Amino acid sequence: MKSKSGGEVMDGSDLMELVENEKVFSNFVDHKFQELDTDCDGKLSVKELQPAVADIGAALGLPAQGSSPESDHIYREVLDEFTHGKQEKISKIEFKEVLSDILLGMAAGLKRDPVVILRMDGEDLFEFLNSPNFEPEMLSIFSEIELPDGSLRDYIIKAFEKLTVDHGMPPATDPWVANNIVEPAIKSLCIEPQQPVSQETFLVKFKRATENVVQHLKEQPAIVAHSQNTFDGSGIKRLLSNKFELDKTMDSALNSVPKDHHGKISKAYLRLALDVLAPSAGLPPFGAVDQMDEIMIEALKMFNADDGKLVKEVEFKKLLTEVLGSIMLQLQGNPISVFVNSVVHEPLASSSTLLQT
Repeated sequence: MKSKSGGEVMDGSDLMELVENEKVFSNFVDHKFQELDTDCDGKLSVKELQPAVADIGAALGLPAQGSSPESDHIYREVLDEFTHGKQEKISKIEFKEVLSDILLGMAAGLKRDPVVILRMDGEDLFEFLNSPNFEPEMLSIFSEIELPDGSLRDYIIKAFEKLTVDHGMPPATDPWVANNIVEPAIKSLCIEPQQPVSQETFLVKFKRATENVVQHLKEQPAIVAHSQNTFDGSGIKRLLSNKFELDKTMDSALNSVPKDHHGKISKAYLRLALDVLAPSAGLPPFGAVDQMDEIMIEALKMFNADDGKLVKEVEFKKLLTEVLGSIMLQLQGNPISVFVNSVVHEPLASSSTLLQT
């Protein structure tokens, strides 16, 4: 069921227009630079750049800094783009150049994989609740739930998790949705802990819970970023067929991994290097898509990436190219389509709102 609320499509065109309009972009940079330059010395220190780096990470869909080594590495890469790997302050010109590159990169990503921003206020869920499809679909979902010792409450929560934005339901696994929408909706049902679970009781209670969710969404609409990506290997094919772009991307990946004093690299860093070049190859970051993680892990295993053997840069590049080729072949044979729904939360007070135009 398509959402009647439509939604704002983010396809990168606004970012592209911003950067390409020299006068507007210069004014934008002036404003943001002044906002970040807290000591008003005309330069940005590493500390002053941190809010900007955090904003860019959030816009890229990364978890907060400190959440994982992989995402922290990307945050460091963003910071290094600004500072060139040094601890020195940067000028407004340098800030403008790097910000331009980052925004254009983000625009290209959004053009390739647009994001639709949906305001979920319960209207579509109410429509689903009152449609002839509600009962048969919920009974089908009930039959799919495997909770041998689960309570009626557990079944209801699991059922909400199986509903999608097409039903008008924001992702119930999101902590904000769970705490502010689902839990209060179920709590008001006063379900007895030992109440038997049957199709009939499930359907009655779930319908009432859904009515409550509709009401909570009316009071607190959820803003959801919805996107659909199909990974079919075409991005890898494009990269491998463009020698200049491939060499440039490989060099960037190699610069991101540690080397010993002989310039050799451990094969254990193949996954890290793969993550660095993932955007250029049309691949998601490692950890973002389970099905893709499995394919990437399998490809890395084929080339014994975990044996820790030290290899020269040329050999490392060759292995990385072969890993990409292996992933491409698997995706060409079995493309993976992924729907991503993320609840968009208000920015933290410490955020510089760098990307708000």
